[in-house]
Amino acid sequence: MLGDPHARAGATGGNTAAPTGPLAGLLVADFSRILAGPYATMLLADLGAEVVKVESPTGDDTRSWKPPVRGDVSTYYLGVNRNKRSVALDLRREEDAEAARELARRADVVIENFRPGGLARFGLDHDSVRVANAGVVYCSITGFGTGAGRDVPGYDLMVQAVSGLMSLTGDPDGPPYRAGISVFDVMAGNHAAIGILAALRHRDATGEGQRVEVNLLSSALTGLVNHSSAYVAGGTVPLRMGNAHPSVFPYEPLPTADDDLIVTAANDRQFRSLCEVLGVAEAADDERFATNAARTANRAELRPILVGRLARRGALEWFDLLVAAGVPCGPIQTIDGGFAMAERFDLDPVVEVGEGERAVPTTRNPIRFSATPASYRLPPPDLDEHGADLRAWLAGPEQREDRA
Repeated sequence: MLGDPHARAGATGGNTAAPTGPLAGLLVADFSRILAGPYATMLLADLGAEVVKVESPTGDDTRSWKPPVRGDVSTYYLGVNRNKRSVALDLRREEDAEAARELARRADVVIENFRPGGLARFGLDHDSVRVANAGVVYCSITGFGTGAGRDVPGYDLMVQAVSGLMSLTGDPDGPPYRAGISVFDVMAGNHAAIGILAALRHRDATGEGQRVEVNLLSSALTGLVNHSSAYVAGGTVPLRMGNAHPSVFPYEPLPTADDDLIVTAANDRQFRSLCEVLGVAEAADDERFATNAARTANRAELRPILVGRLARRGALEWFDLLVAAGVPCGPIQTIDGGFAMAERFDLDPVVEVGEGERAVPTTRNPIRFSATPASYRLPPPDLDEHGADLRAWLAGPEQREDRA
């Protein structure tokens, strides 16, 4: 699709085969950086889209977010940038800005997460790009939208704070805590990918491009799901309950003979099975515990009964026994244990991208297709690794059919 540069991909450590997958044939101009945008474009790239990562001369911020590292490369950067090719462009230089505009003109999708209006002075805002590329799907990711919140920088931790998530995280009598990952960046990246795919479907049907807008705060509010509904529909402001669930019991960690075990017996059938395995079958018929509403109301009485029985075995032993009986549960592990569990379940969680010294182990795309599987063609690129080829391609004639 990109002519000679693509044919020479093998020389830069990638697979020389053309992209395959449900999105093969799409060109994505990626002007995003850090996490939400790069995560979205990696998902698209895994599914066959050709992603050109446009970076400043100093590179994506996450290149410098160390430690941890693999060699001298940030593992943060490595985690969200496979299957892309990098070109470094200084948009303050007219020659580079013109190359960026030409890339946007040729692209099926443009994605950016600059502050609202930040690309207008380079002719790379939606209104400017669509003049030359009427069929473009142009996705903007911001922190707080393009209205009154347009000038507020959007970092995940800020959104965790202002959205209310931190008020729900932590012990009831302790301080609020952030989630262990940038959860709303990832959520917004997923929403961006969904929005882009929906807009492409519309373009396929009508020939019409459009702008897709995603902001972290809106992603956060929808992502708070039952807590958001408690407020919007019920007028209730939820507060943190540690690891307990406001509406279901048992649905939390419970101590065993060694480690804590998450037990999520979320319906009456699962609770009955739990009681049978624990040797307290009579508890399932006790009117205090016979329904979820009753169990939730009487959790202080039920919890010690369950804990007393769980103390007889270790977490992993209970895990095998309870899962075999259809009771959802799981030991609390570190990330290495999570990958080991995925291996146990034949999920093949790690895939190696690239060859030789450039080979990088990365986390497998979670979507499985029966006919058009995800592919892993290029390792995360060095800064401007493909710059010479891409600049030459952009300076020459377009070697693809017009879409509009």
